[in-house]
Amino acid sequence: MIELEFDRARVMGRVDVTLSPTERGSLGELLPSLAPWRQLAMSREITFCLGPSAAPATAMERAAAFVHRALPMLLKDALAAQAASDDVTSVVRELVDITSRDRHGEDILGRIVFDGTHITVSVGEKQGPLPQPDDEPGLYLVRRLVDDIGQYRGDNSGHVVWASVPVHPNAQ
Repeated sequence: MIELEFDRARVMGRVDVTLSPTERGSLGELLPSLAPWRQLAMSREITFCLGPSAAPATAMERAAAFVHRALPMLLKDALAAQAASDDVTSVVRELVDITSRDRHGEDILGRIVFDGTHITVSVGEKQGPLPQPDDEPGLYLVRRLVDDIGQYRGDNSGHVVWASVPVHPNAQ
C-alpha cells in the first residue's frame, strides 16, 4: 500500500505490478516456493481512495498527484508511457472532479488497470448519471482522450464512471 499525505489529509492506494523474469529471479529466494506469481501473472492496477474531507478541487489534485507518481510503476516497459501517463492523469483529474461534486457516499474510490493496450480508469460512486459534455465541459477533454467511456451501478448504489485510455505505441 502506498500512502501519500497532503496537508493532513491522505490519499491511500495500492499498486500491483507484474514481475519481470529478471525480478522473479532476483526475488525468488525471498518468496515462498509456491508463490502465486509462479502460476499466474499479477494484475497491473492502481487503486486509490479519497475521504469525505476533500473538496472537489482538492480531491482532483490529490488523485492526480497520486496517479502521476504511481503510473510509472504501472507502465514500466510500456511504449509511449509518458504520453499515456499524461492522458490518464488528465482523465483521472476530470472524473474525480465530476464525481466529487456529486458524491453518492463519503469516499471516492478509483481504480486504474493496464492491460497492455489500454488503461481503464474507473471512479465512483457518483450520485447520478454522467452529465452530457455540454453540461460538463471537462468531459470534452475526457472524450477526446479515451476510446470509450461509460457508467455502471456500483456496489453502494451509486454510479461508477469508467473510461478506456489507449496506449499508442508510436507516441513519444
